[in-house]
Amino acid sequence: MQRRQFTQNILAATGLAAFSSSSSEAGVLSKAPMPFKMKYAPHFGMFENSAGKDEIDQLKFMAEMGFSAMEDNGMMGKSPELQKKIGETMAKLNMTMGVFVISFDNWPPKSTLTTGNKEWRDKFLKTCREAVEVAKRCNAKWMTVVPGNFQRELPMGIQTANVIESLRQASAIFEPHNLTMVLEPLSDNPDLFLRHSDQTYMICKAVNSPSCKILFDMWHMQRNEGRMTQHMDWSWDEIAYFQIGDEPGRNEPTTGEVNYKNLFKHINEKAKAAGKDFVLGMEHGNATKGKEGEMKLIEAYRACDL
Repeated sequence: MQRRQFTQNILAATGLAAFSSSSSEAGVLSKAPMPFKMKYAPHFGMFENSAGKDEIDQLKFMAEMGFSAMEDNGMMGKSPELQKKIGETMAKLNMTMGVFVISFDNWPPKSTLTTGNKEWRDKFLKTCREAVEVAKRCNAKWMTVVPGNFQRELPMGIQTANVIESLRQASAIFEPHNLTMVLEPLSDNPDLFLRHSDQTYMICKAVNSPSCKILFDMWHMQRNEGRMTQHMDWSWDEIAYFQIGDEPGRNEPTTGEVNYKNLFKHINEKAKAAGKDFVLGMEHGNATKGKEGEMKLIEAYRACDL
């Protein structure tokens, strides 16, 4: 069975809605027939039961399902040839490339910027220069940065100053290319330096660059601070990117306690008023396995979309 026919069959079977697919050269969709109103960005592997393991086929499937963006944390680990192919395919599909991670050591991040260690700073800046070339190949604009672990032997102000200095030097690399690193406060473990939106906001203000902004991951922020619309409002002018995940479980919206329909509405209204356009990365798992789970995930986003 052809992939497009399979797509039509599963849409009809799950009641998502029927659509007609118009194709351009080489069979690539030029426009998603049922676009979501917001730029939700799936990641590779999220729909591999329906689209197969080939990443280009997965991109086409995302577009057919109405998604207009995609993010890939592991983009820097791909070959330059594949990075370029992904960028070219997304351009044909009229999709926006979301974040990829600037990873300069293995996770958990032992390579921390909080110490001011020149070796780690140089390694970070070298990876930032490499990230510029990756971004060019895949048409990316945003790159995730995690400063690393908290140091119990150093005062918090010293650590913060060390991070700010590293980020200022990184911003000087990205600014000429109109690229933005987005700092992500995390909830994974208490050893992480960057954990709250107000802390990240203060650092971005100190760096004072269009190339250093906030990645507001709503799963992490629900766990760390709650009151998400209030924290969004407080840090709004430094937010450049959002990510999604329901709590508990870190799966798609409607599977946990977070009111994503309300959050999406809040983000959209503030974005329109400010003339902004956000990508919302789907950095979460699927609550249900297999093809059935992939269709349920799409239905959940349809239910929460504006």
